[in-house]
Amino acid sequence: MTYNRPDRLNAVNGEMRRALDTAWTRFREDDEAWVAVVTGAGRAFCAGADLRDGEGATGSWPGSFWEWPTITTFESGMEIWKPTIAAVNGPCIGYGLTAVLACDFVLASDRATFAYPEVTIGAATIVGALRLPDRVAMPDALELLLTGDTFDADHARRIGLAWRVCPHDDLLTEARSLAERLCQGSPLAVRATNEMAHRGRRLPWTDAVRMGETMRRVVGQSEDAAEGRRAWADKRDPEWKAR
Repeated sequence: MTYNRPDRLNAVNGEMRRALDTAWTRFREDDEAWVAVVTGAGRAFCAGADLRDGEGATGSWPGSFWEWPTITTFESGMEIWKPTIAAVNGPCIGYGLTAVLACDFVLASDRATFAYPEVTIGAATIVGALRLPDRVAMPDALELLLTGDTFDADHARRIGLAWRVCPHDDLLTEARSLAERLCQGSPLAVRATNEMAHRGRRLPWTDAVRMGETMRRVVGQSEDAAEGRRAWADKRDPEWKAR
């Protein structure tokens, strides 16, 4: 999946927002799509909202603000438990950084930079402020959120924002290699485990274990679980079908 407005450093306007929401929904619902790699066209990952053409950049929703929260985009909390990889190829700002924080893995080019400049133009960062402290220590999160400063890839790796930093020309190769590794396991088991890793952190322990045991039993009754047992007994690679 590629942010593709390189002439605007892939800044998000209404048209791109609709395209992004459609793409993420299609990925979530496509049984043949098991892992997503997200990157940017040209020299930037995403420059955030397009301040010159920003109408609709945050998405749209039915009803009033009070009736329906803005959890309608991948950045704001659309639930996708298939693994997602951010391949950050350049400047990653605002909405772009919030999308990165929604991904399971963050690979950064040595040319990548990260920033939340909203406070410098009088705007508040909300979803980013909710997500960032889950990734990094609170002082590191607040430094990004409250100063508007830009940090390079090495700093992002040191504080835990980026998982790995690699040479720019190797970025997509590394991302695809990771995606291939993630496709070796049963896709249903991978998704259930990923969901528990994320959701379980916010549940009381007993509730998390009960939910996890229920998911384990459901996955254990799938065709893929039966195939996994047969493949193990036959000493061959399994043929997963995501069902």
